[in-house]
Amino acid sequence: MLLALLFSIYLAARRAVGAWYFRQRSPNGIEAAIRWDPANPEYYQALGTLEHLYANGGSSNEIMQLYWIATHLSPHDAQLWADLAASYDWAGRSDDALEAFRRARQISPNSPEINWRLANFYVRTARIPEALGALRIVLLGDSAAGRKVFRLATNVTTDRKAILEMLPPRAPVFFTYLQFRIEGGDLLTAEEIWARIVQLNLPFDAPAAFPYLDALIQHREVRKLQETWSALAERFPTQIEAPSTSLSNLVTNGSFKLQILNGGLDWRVIAAKGAIVSLDSAKGPDGARALRINFDGTHNLDYGHVFQYVPAQPNTRYRFAAHIRADGITTDSGPRLQVCDAYNVGNIFLSTRNLVGSSDWLEEHADFTTNADTQLLVVRVARPASSKLDNRIAGTVWIDGVSLRLPN
Repeated sequence: MLLALLFSIYLAARRAVGAWYFRQRSPNGIEAAIRWDPANPEYYQALGTLEHLYANGGSSNEIMQLYWIATHLSPHDAQLWADLAASYDWAGRSDDALEAFRRARQISPNSPEINWRLANFYVRTARIPEALGALRIVLLGDSAAGRKVFRLATNVTTDRKAILEMLPPRAPVFFTYLQFRIEGGDLLTAEEIWARIVQLNLPFDAPAAFPYLDALIQHREVRKLQETWSALAERFPTQIEAPSTSLSNLVTNGSFKLQILNGGLDWRVIAAKGAIVSLDSAKGPDGARALRINFDGTHNLDYGHVFQYVPAQPNTRYRFAAHIRADGITTDSGPRLQVCDAYNVGNIFLSTRNLVGSSDWLEEHADFTTNADTQLLVVRVARPASSKLDNRIAGTVWIDGVSLRLPN
């Protein structure tokens, strides 16, 4: 027993000395650590990595030998097998590399890191279907890996269908890929991704689709914009007012009965210093709530920060109406409602009265005709900046019952 105790103390001392040398993180230090503790696989892995990455004089055979020793000291460590595979790959021994990578994945089949390294090996050896299969596992296990996966996949294949099939049926993965394609200007693929999301009936929150709707707006795909919005309204009937018929209101949530979604074809509110936007529970003429904008008197705002996109037909006459109330609006330039061309906002089809001071509810209405190239309108609350000395706007305005219709 005494001999066993002394031997245990001796081994512990050797390990402690080896660990001290290892902490130096230099090739000489790690070599010394191996001499003191030759049964520690971490030391062989570290030395192989240093010699491989920093070209510290080691030959490919020496580096492979270091990794080989590490795997045999710890044969159930997937990372060690992946490192051995990488050393084989570096040395041009592709078959051995593949076998070692497969051993690593056999040990940790769902590891995102192992499958990421395997996918890159498959890419380098022109095994594209296998690479996509490994990338699918990466997406399943690492929610943050989407963009690097998509970059690799799109660099190695132009087969959009194959990449779509690679995606696991999870809405966050699909929407990350959708955003990736939008940022690359590839609207055609974005449309295919959206169609697959609808086909698979994946669960998601309505705002997840808003970047796609914005891309459709940007690319002037108004028909697809309407179709997508209709699909969202069908899926989220308690959040989105169903698109109206041609004889009804074309403005979404014009009575502010629902929460503002801040995207799509619903109202959008952009934060602005000096103005606070809310839904007021005080009853308006057209329902239980009204939109309220409070100006705090600290800025000469050039305001257009509450608006909504509305699809429209060219050369068509429309009738606009709204109710508006003011309390203590200062300066010569007050809030008003405007309708303009979404793709040429300088083309204002109508602007309601400049509202200053205080008033009870006023009904505003006007007819206008769109131009030959009009596809999309913007309905907005506007307040042009004042050119007067006393130009900082204060006061409150309420808006309700906003509508846009074809005349009877």
